[in-house]
Amino acid sequence: MSTKSAQGNGNGNSKKPPSAAVNLIAGGGAGMMEALVCHPLDTVKVRMQLSRRARAPGVKPRGFVATGAEIVKKETALGLYKGLGAVLGGIVPKMAIRFTSYEWYKQMLADKETGHVTSKATFLAGLSAGVTEAVAVVNPMEVVKIRLQAQYHSLADPLDAPKYRSAPHALFTVIKEEGFSALYRGVSLTALRQGTNQAANFTAYSELKAALQRWQPEYADAQLPSYQTTVIGLISGAVGPFSNAPIDTIKTRLQKTRAEPGQSAVSRIMAIANDMFKQEGARAFYKGITPRVMRVAPGQAVTFTVYEFLKGKLEKSNWAFVGGSFEE
Repeated sequence: MSTKSAQGNGNGNSKKPPSAAVNLIAGGGAGMMEALVCHPLDTVKVRMQLSRRARAPGVKPRGFVATGAEIVKKETALGLYKGLGAVLGGIVPKMAIRFTSYEWYKQMLADKETGHVTSKATFLAGLSAGVTEAVAVVNPMEVVKIRLQAQYHSLADPLDAPKYRSAPHALFTVIKEEGFSALYRGVSLTALRQGTNQAANFTAYSELKAALQRWQPEYADAQLPSYQTTVIGLISGAVGPFSNAPIDTIKTRLQKTRAEPGQSAVSRIMAIANDMFKQEGARAFYKGITPRVMRVAPGQAVTFTVYEFLKGKLEKSNWAFVGGSFEE
């Protein structure tokens, strides 16, 4: 493969990487759209993961449709959007950090002479970007989100007062009652989940994008059509959830409850895992996998499609961040 072709595919592109400003706007816009479209499925997933319906004769596990219907029946349709404020509050920095750090790690791992980025480098860049976003933004955001989503109060009944009234209130309450460290409960699992997610996600997306550009030479140095970006985003987004579902389920239960004095994070993780296996069986580790795939896969399709679209528009307009303000 020539240097030109190596640089021109989806993995190794000599084109100047997007600026932090472009990543902030394009990534933030993509993340907000993804959250608005897919958050109800995330709420259903969390409720399924927190469900402790044991394996017992005559007790049928509640599926994602039944879980969603139960939420709407008891809490109105707005119940599906519990925790959305926490997600929207963190989605802009999360996506900005994800795409900016991914590009930074990718450039750092690229061949110094040709600029070519191997599949291994793409995987490591995605893994590192996922860990970075998990520590910087995702874990505190998810602790707050899960506390809100776990509340079984009715939004239709004004007398049914919840413990956490909003994302900011939940944030301050958790810090006041449990300390700032509570926001980083389960951070190792979150980092592992986000890292594996983004490693699989970016690698699959880059490989599929490169393949489409090879098959369609007219798009070798141009943006793919939106429908193609959506399809490969959908495929790449489905890879991660199947590989790390047990991690995500244990993490959800860990972040929902308060820590016991003197109990280490490792001992809590082991206790939760053992209890799940004994009480609910191996299938418990995959609770919520259907809504999670239904949420993550289309979520990544939306994210990549909107990100590529906005990035293309911004780069054509030659937007830059100069002197503390955006200029065109």
